[in-house]
Amino acid sequence: MVKDFELMEHTADVGIVAYGASIAEAFVNAGRALFSLITEPDGISETEYRDIEVTTPDRESLLVAWLNELIFLFDAEGMLFKRFDITDLSTTRLKARAYGEVADNSRHILKVGVKAATYHMLEVDSSNGSRVRVLFDI
Repeated sequence: MVKDFELMEHTADVGIVAYGASIAEAFVNAGRALFSLITEPDGISETEYRDIEVTTPDRESLLVAWLNELIFLFDAEGMLFKRFDITDLSTTRLKARAYGEVADNSRHILKVGVKAATYHMLEVDSSNGSRVRVLFDI
């Protein structure tokens, strides 16, 4: 069975490597990996959604902007996401809908406080399948 993502240990930070048959699928799996750091994804219900659109100069920046927008929605609104549908993806623009719910302390145990996706060791590779790597400040 092929993994959707895996966690990477790094000095003072935490990282993820996400895989997919396409870049869009790898970006989706990076979002899933991010929220697996924050809480147990199985406990998240898909009762709400947020539409997300980010534009950047290149695909690497797009990955960082995508993940940082998800972190912002968690920080600002308490949103935990479980499922992501990317509706438009180019090298400079991403449009998606993220499904989840507002964190509920009686049901969600928060694990790691993720501050931001970083450019350190950032990688977006579509040479053989698709693979993305990103480190998070925690």
